[in-house]
Amino acid sequence: MKTDYLKDFKQLLSIKRYSFRSIKSYAYALNVFFSAFLDKNPETISITEIESFINYQVTYNNISQSYQKVLIGAIKFFFNELLRKNYKLNYLYPDRTEKKLPVVLDKSEISKLLNSIENLKHKAIISLIYSAGLRLGEVIELKVNNIDSMRMLIRIADAKGKKDRYVMLSDKLLSLLREYYKDYKPKDYLFEGQKGDKYSARSVQSILKQALKKAKITKKASVHTLRHSFATHLLESGTDIRVIQQLLGHSSIKTTQIYTLVCSSNIAKVKSPLDTL
Repeated sequence: MKTDYLKDFKQLLSIKRYSFRSIKSYAYALNVFFSAFLDKNPETISITEIESFINYQVTYNNISQSYQKVLIGAIKFFFNELLRKNYKLNYLYPDRTEKKLPVVLDKSEISKLLNSIENLKHKAIISLIYSAGLRLGEVIELKVNNIDSMRMLIRIADAKGKKDRYVMLSDKLLSLLREYYKDYKPKDYLFEGQKGDKYSARSVQSILKQALKKAKITKKASVHTLRHSFATHLLESGTDIRVIQQLLGHSSIKTTQIYTLVCSSNIAKVKSPLDTL
């Protein structure tokens, strides 16, 4: 029965033009919610029980604020959009915003990371993510025809928020991609899996994990760290923050401004009072 609910849930999300990634994330969250009420018809779950579920996740499972938002968003969509109830659940969203600074690799670490990768395809993937500041989902969705070598641009189609954008195509990356193309000859997706479909997100994460280990980089870095590093390095080199906002595809400049807090060119120039003694 709950399988049918999940199927209808994903179908409605698709009709409402949610992205594949959002549908996957919401469906997983709803399944977690259902697993807490195995012996209960979802339609009979009360607001009080939903509140208790969220409280348990926050208090005992120590979920992040971002995951809390996903859980509540999925639950709200299920009850209010699919079941046509009118549950008021906004009060369950966290009031305070987490202000964790992004992990950033410096340029020497990026060089060590890339130099540690011997496989041509793997190096092309990681280089592309860093050189253009792409999200993981964006790089695996790239098609061969998204690379515009004449204009030295990369077209990111149907990205987060259903928005298209262009990012620069690095000269070094173009040379690497041409070498990669000769060897692998991708037909549709720029990076194809074994069956000719798109490359998996898990495989990209595995590539980075192995490269970090080989390069002996101990920072807690993820694929998204490459995007953070891209933005921070541009800011440190003097690129206007609004240009960086456009390259990253951020709707609000406030999202991009987080990088001013990790920009070493601003902090390193400040003289410590210890040095003035």
